[in-house]
Amino acid sequence: MKLPKFALPKPLTALTIALLTTFTPISLNLVKAQALFGQEEVTQSSFMAIASPGGRGYSLLLLEQLPSGRPCWRESGSTPVVVEPLLLNYDDFSRDCRRGTDGNAYSIRIDGQDFSEYVLRFVEREGELVLVGTHRTDRTKEPVDIGRTRGLSATGNDFLKIFLDPGWRFTRRTFEGKVLGHIYLTGDTTAMGNPPDITPGVVTASSFGDIGNDIYKTEIEQAVSIGFIAGFKNDNTFRPLEQLTREQIVSMVIEALKTVQGANVTVPASVATRPFSDVENTRWSAVKIKWAKDNNIVSGYPNGNFRPTQAVTRAELIAILKKAAEYANAQRGLSTELTQTQTLFTFTDIAEHWGANQITQMSGYCGTASPLNEQGNRFEPNSPSLRNYAAAATLRMLNCVKTGS
Repeated sequence: MKLPKFALPKPLTALTIALLTTFTPISLNLVKAQALFGQEEVTQSSFMAIASPGGRGYSLLLLEQLPSGRPCWRESGSTPVVVEPLLLNYDDFSRDCRRGTDGNAYSIRIDGQDFSEYVLRFVEREGELVLVGTHRTDRTKEPVDIGRTRGLSATGNDFLKIFLDPGWRFTRRTFEGKVLGHIYLTGDTTAMGNPPDITPGVVTASSFGDIGNDIYKTEIEQAVSIGFIAGFKNDNTFRPLEQLTREQIVSMVIEALKTVQGANVTVPASVATRPFSDVENTRWSAVKIKWAKDNNIVSGYPNGNFRPTQAVTRAELIAILKKAAEYANAQRGLSTELTQTQTLFTFTDIAEHWGANQITQMSGYCGTASPLNEQGNRFEPNSPSLRNYAAAATLRMLNCVKTGS
């Protein structure tokens, strides 16, 4: 199918900037934050894109071969090329391979711009699987072809190699000059046979249908832009009032720290033992919980449990964010004493609480700790932390860390 020529967005005009800044300065900061994403070239032969079979069809699996590591995959056949993921045979492949299995690990970038509104999936077409990018919400936009398997599995259960189309390659994301683990499927329209007609996704007030009236809307948008929290692809919502679990906040904080230059966040690919008695070493969050535990960012309960699926309280959230800020400062050779950037807030309901000192201190650290729904003088330390406030509080901590406070 012949697709129209690629259309780049119009540059920001004075009127556009005026409209952005009319609502809040953070809106303009959001645009600037997205512009801070960059890309670093990588050795193409060190990466493999694979169509991975599953119960609901094929999903994308990205593998990276680390230097001097054991082989991560083996190829056989020609049309298609069947891939054997050798890393699955290793008890610990963290020194050999890296793998990415979802949208937190990879995304599309074309002509130097992120296309966050496009998701990756497979379609079967003319005797092969085609990896395409499709717009999350606008079904009128043509899918973007990225690569293909050049054949189908005889059994339907084979891992198949994806051959990237002309004009496509792997690169690695950077943020403010810091190289991240996130992998881009990067397109160059000048090298494509049929450049796609798509426009880059920008996180705006309309990106999620359920945050338009949320008090934390602009901070949610900026947090999603940076990439340490995301919305839900199936219905394009953020679910701001949904409770956040203890394992989810660990994941959020780690992803936020990865954007700090010099923070040195290297999470292993697997762990051999349970980090806590109730966290299986095979659980998706085990490696992150283990890393956070080892670096004194989280701790468990006296009985040895972590309770990963339990809602994190507002007090626990603040305690974790304080530890994360101290870790980031220590890694960069700065004082772990967090500098107060604003007047401390006097909460009326924390005097006898175990987290009183931390909550008070973090209220003066870029306002990380703030009253419930930003109103009144109660912090509600034992209430569950909701996704909207968790995103905002983590963003405030991150901004304070990056300014060297």
